[in-house]
Amino acid sequence: MKAFYLLAPLFVVQLLFYPFSFGDGDKQQISFQEFKNRLLEPGLVDHIVVSNKSVAKVYVRSSAQNQTSDDIVQGPVNGVPARGRGGQHKYYFTIGSVDTFEEKLEEAQEALGIDPHNYVPVTYASEMVWYQELMRFAPTLLLLGTLMYMGRRMQGGLGVGGGGGGKGGRGIFNIGKAHVTKADKNSKNKIYFKDVAGCDEAKQEIMEFVHFLKSPKKYEELGAKIPKGALLVGPPGTGKTLLAKATAGESGVPFLSISGSDFMEMFVGVGPSRVRNLFQEARQCAPSIIFIDEIDAIGRARGRGGFSGSNDERESTLNQLLVEMDGFGTTAGVVVLAGTNRPDILDKALLRPGRFDRQICIDKPDIKGRDQIFQIYLKKIKLDHEPSYYSQRLAALTPGFAGADIANVCNEAALIAARSEGSLVTMEHFEAALDRVIGGLEKKNKVISKLERKTVAYHESGHAVAGWFLEHAEPLLKVTIVPRGTAALGFAQYVPNENLLFTKEQLFDMTCMTLGGRAAEQVLLGKISTGAQNDLEKVTKMTYAQVAVYGFSDKVGLLSFPQKEDSLEMTKPYSNETGAIIDSEVREWVGKAYGHTVQLVEKHKEQVAQIAELLLEKEVLHQEDLIRVLGERPFKSSEASNYDIFKQGFEEEEKKVETPASTTDGMKTNHHP
Repeated sequence: MKAFYLLAPLFVVQLLFYPFSFGDGDKQQISFQEFKNRLLEPGLVDHIVVSNKSVAKVYVRSSAQNQTSDDIVQGPVNGVPARGRGGQHKYYFTIGSVDTFEEKLEEAQEALGIDPHNYVPVTYASEMVWYQELMRFAPTLLLLGTLMYMGRRMQGGLGVGGGGGGKGGRGIFNIGKAHVTKADKNSKNKIYFKDVAGCDEAKQEIMEFVHFLKSPKKYEELGAKIPKGALLVGPPGTGKTLLAKATAGESGVPFLSISGSDFMEMFVGVGPSRVRNLFQEARQCAPSIIFIDEIDAIGRARGRGGFSGSNDERESTLNQLLVEMDGFGTTAGVVVLAGTNRPDILDKALLRPGRFDRQICIDKPDIKGRDQIFQIYLKKIKLDHEPSYYSQRLAALTPGFAGADIANVCNEAALIAARSEGSLVTMEHFEAALDRVIGGLEKKNKVISKLERKTVAYHESGHAVAGWFLEHAEPLLKVTIVPRGTAALGFAQYVPNENLLFTKEQLFDMTCMTLGGRAAEQVLLGKISTGAQNDLEKVTKMTYAQVAVYGFSDKVGLLSFPQKEDSLEMTKPYSNETGAIIDSEVREWVGKAYGHTVQLVEKHKEQVAQIAELLLEKEVLHQEDLIRVLGERPFKSSEASNYDIFKQGFEEEEKKVETPASTTDGMKTNHHP
């Protein structure tokens, strides 16, 4: 059908420019003079038919049909042949008018001395030339074909989705239907719970919904009702959508997946219509599971912002979702799962029991969870050791990493190994991948003057030495002056322990370690640079948190003023006097920490210089290099740190040491411009 739409204009053009290509291909057109001399005078004409008062068709005698054109011209015939025995249409010529043609024909026959009783018979006929009739309708056909073609294109497109109007299309005529990705027990490439690691508690809770749907009678006999829904909450990359896919693979019931943004469209009323269509389809194949990814696209709290138009459409969609989940109608056998990383902005009516009965928190994995995730992704890579050898050490090197970050590290290591023509992926490739993910792309060809390179070396050396002689500072993994990313001219990488709580002393040592670079510049070079901008930003946030959030300051007291990132309030929850006290306390605390750091750097001045010169020579130093210059670290922890686990693996320490169960978003790496 589409081919007809495309070829119709070409067909009409052919009719316009080549109308006679459909005419009599074996007939010869002649003039009236040729007709008189070649046909009429020799007596070869049987009869003439005038068609549509414009064309005279000449029929020659049957006895002359086999003669050639030369015979017709040269061969005169004696006498007049008999008429009316048929004949064949061989020639034709056009006439101006019938009266003129009859007069000229009569004069020609009189001149030839033909008896009026034997004049050539002339008949008149009205014939339909099909291409001429079609030409009358050509503009109309062209217009209709164009409109039909554009209609098909609008049905399949018009900016509301792909597909050419076929099954599952999202054209203008089925725009109110939900574009659902449906999976059942026969689907291919299914994901199971064994493919999801690092969130055992979340898997256990979500498995209950699978059990409910597989054997509902077991629970109904005890009077229990199947929960209506569960909200998967967690930071980006922690595996919310992956867990939903695993639920689809394990459940064995129809699984309908849709994104929250798919409900929003440029037409009014489309969102609620799609919600109704989604739940209607789910009820038809109940028991079933609906998964709405990024539900905050339509679930934002109503009344925020005060905008009209699209905001009203979004609220109508949310209202319809609330009705479908727990309204007047029945929703038996339909469980709704939803994922979001912004639960704080969702409408309260959406979170109440009876709609989303449970909120399943999927947090960033701890060290054991990261070990499990690494093992899943490392099985797909060619390694020079067993996957467990790498997973234990890499899990210790990546505190705060989510599942998506771990997948990225494994893929980056394989890419680096392939670029270096390696047949196997080694630990060097994983370390390079971590540097690439944490610090950015290495830029060895970046033009840096000798003075700037020396400043960066002393800056990073100050961080390393200050952290080495501070009790609560995190263990140093490596320090480098190789430029990375867009602004980092060097960085010191630490292996933080996964502490849930921090003391005032720990935060003070972290502040001093962060200020070590600026202190080294001042003490050893006598000049300070802009390289400490990132350090000062971290110190400011950390110190303000201690004074205004954690209640460490005696002058401010046991008050907490946490910053609300998404708050629409423009006023501070404290007076100007309290704000002045907070500012003065922060300056005093940072000044105290900087003074302590300067004293520490002056005490170990020679060692800072030695580390800086070694950095200028090697560009990258590891903890073993620092031990050769600074000696063993004077502080020993009673528990195994993440660095110890990185060196030894944590299987041997598992019986002795209780590993923390979660991570904090503490300082993972110090980046410096």
